[in-house]
Amino acid sequence: MENIYHRPIKNFTFDGIIKNDAAIGRLRLELVRLKGLEMCELGYVPRLDIDPQFTIKYNNEKDYYEFTLTVYGTYIGKNKALWIIGIDGTQMVPTQKSKLSELSQGQASQSNRK
Repeated sequence: MENIYHRPIKNFTFDGIIKNDAAIGRLRLELVRLKGLEMCELGYVPRLDIDPQFTIKYNNEKDYYEFTLTVYGTYIGKNKALWIIGIDGTQMVPTQKSKLSELSQGQASQSNRK
């Protein structure tokens, strides 16, 4: 695996409103999952060693909860992001080792053809 020690960490933030307090836990998990998919499309993967931040505040006047979700990610490229769950410390965590090795072997054979 490549060295990712000093790669910049980017914040991915989402603000919103939740009207039903019973849905807060479920929505938090779903929003983190969706933010991860968005990151992957941009070539980023989540930093597993930095917990997503979810802050919530009740608005008495309007009777709803306002929230901010921040997920932290590191850019590794769009192709690799499809095969990496995230980065934990200094290691990339692959989705499946066989798929990751197939990807790296495919890239190596393409570079040899050039």
